[in-house]
Amino acid sequence: MTSETPAPVPAPVPVEQLHFAMPPTHATAAEERQYRKERLAAALRLFGQYGYEEGVSGHITARDPQYADCFWVNPFGLSFADMTVSDLILVNGEGQVVEGRSHVNQAAFLVHAQVHRARPDVVAVAHTHSVHGRALSALGELLDPITQEACAFYEDHALYDAYTGVSVDEEEGRWIAGALGPHKAVILRNHGLLTVGDSVDAAAWWFIAMERCCQVQLAAKAAGRPVPIDHKDAVATRDQLGGDLVAWINHQPLWRRISRAEPELFA
Repeated sequence: MTSETPAPVPAPVPVEQLHFAMPPTHATAAEERQYRKERLAAALRLFGQYGYEEGVSGHITARDPQYADCFWVNPFGLSFADMTVSDLILVNGEGQVVEGRSHVNQAAFLVHAQVHRARPDVVAVAHTHSVHGRALSALGELLDPITQEACAFYEDHALYDAYTGVSVDEEEGRWIAGALGPHKAVILRNHGLLTVGDSVDAAAWWFIAMERCCQVQLAAKAAGRPVPIDHKDAVATRDQLGGDLVAWINHQPLWRRISRAEPELFA
């Protein structure tokens, strides 16, 4: 029988040497514009993969870093799943294309433009006709704090409790922006979800997360009586998980996957 000297425990890697992605800073408006366009094209492809398209309906818009009342957006009639950086068009606040050669979905863009104008802190706005978002919107309900993820939206989303048909004028866009208020999301009754963020990644993540929360709430209520998280714990959870930086961080695995698997999006 032999005895061996135990091997020393490996020394921990200093925390400052561990990689942790954070939102980048940009030296020029041109660099930031390219960054936002790449993230926008990637987010649209993800939405296409998740089945958020419904014909030609749906937009994600990103404010241009130099021209505050101009916004990059997907062109009318092109599938989310096929989006590339070069496909994106730049549209001014009046809905006129100022860069690119494709049309914009005027009805949907008018809503985005009014939200951007009402919220100068917002870089990106996402709205599509996703299945579970539409289902919950048909009930005219808010999200209940029944899961940890839903708590990120607790007292930080609103209901636009009206439906007047396809949005075709600025006035309804202002009403929707007013209903959104300072929140990260609004449920448009009989219509779907709209989310905002201080980055494309944050707005996209909030939409994906909200759509999943709608699915969970519908399933839980169909199965029985969900047990809500109490107010104090819901607020504490929201304060931990409900910020745009947390949304940006949560979105990074999706960004890495889509950007590596589909490099053609950079074309």
